[in-house]
Amino acid sequence: MEPILASFTVSVTELKRNYSAILKQAEDNPIAVLNHNRPEVYLLSAAHYERLMSYMEDLEDARLVRERGDGPFVEVALDEL
Repeated sequence: MEPILASFTVSVTELKRNYSAILKQAEDNPIAVLNHNRPEVYLLSAAHYERLMSYMEDLEDARLVRERGDGPFVEVALDEL
């Protein structure tokens, strides 16, 4: 059985029937949309998606800082900037 990575689940059929009500009930939480009791897709609010993308960008920035932490470094005088 596949893990469901959301606390709110709904079937494809139910989502088609009650789209607006389901979004309202889920608030800002991810929704696992099930097809034959298996997660088919995850539905995220725009705000949740934007936070996720921002978090991923922060992780990428942190990775670059770690990679570049040991150099090589370029010496530059302040007046050259």
